[in-house]
Amino acid sequence: MKLIELQRRMAADLMRPLTRNDNLSSKVKAAEYVAPNDRLTSHERLEIYSRSYWYRVLDSLYDDFPGLRAILGDEAFHKLSLAYLTAHPSSSFTMRNLGCSLEEWLRSRRQYTGGRHALALDMVRLEWAHIQAFDGPSSKPLEPEDLLELSPDLRMSLQPYITLLDVHHPVDDLRIRVSRNPDVHGAASNAVTAPHHRATKRRTVARRKSPMFIAVHRFDESVYYRRIEPEAFRILTALQRGESIGTALDAGFEDQASVAKWFAMWAELGWLCKHDAVNSQGSVHEITGPCG
Repeated sequence: MKLIELQRRMAADLMRPLTRNDNLSSKVKAAEYVAPNDRLTSHERLEIYSRSYWYRVLDSLYDDFPGLRAILGDEAFHKLSLAYLTAHPSSSFTMRNLGCSLEEWLRSRRQYTGGRHALALDMVRLEWAHIQAFDGPSSKPLEPEDLLELSPDLRMSLQPYITLLDVHHPVDDLRIRVSRNPDVHGAASNAVTAPHHRATKRRTVARRKSPMFIAVHRFDESVYYRRIEPEAFRILTALQRGESIGTALDAGFEDQASVAKWFAMWAELGWLCKHDAVNSQGSVHEITGPCG
């Protein structure tokens, strides 16, 4: 067996879901490529690594999506995590990318959301945007003086770590409330033990008749959720697509005082950057890994 074939087979066996007792599946033929020792069989040796993998990735999702946990409850969240990670096992050098496909995967799987599907999707979008904002790439921001003369043909862009969301639930408020009461995790350890978490109290919020708009961004190394006006959302979305200032303003409205105030605020927050600067960095996928 070639090395690459051995690596692929071992990875597939390690990522196979554990049994209900957290044991390695009996379908795995570890003896075909793992040697036993004087204390453990081939199956038992591989089982240690399989448990390490599953406990680590489950713990990572648990930490990355506390809002979704609060909506679903621990048991439902655990079932969702097992199903999602079976369909989308870790494929990146960093755990931060584990949840990158969660929104797309969850959209067609209402059986995991217990009647709270729309709320769960809004929260997943917010929490993935939070991850992107926390450590996503950035470009040199435009200064306020760069915006003194805005010609209609000028193009600028938004920082690549910013996500613009239109949601129907106040998931930003819910996520903040959840974050103020974090679950207590023990100190990191190399021991192969199952993750133990405090029970999460289920939360819910009322659906709004009209969408609300949120910009998820970072400032001074912290992540923030800023609600913005619908017109501001349309302008920022157009800029993010690479549209010119003139086209972006056509997407918003003609209240020049509000537009001037918004651009001043966006520049102060460091949201705006040169269009070419963002393009020259490459895509976020290239910088942060698979679907990052």
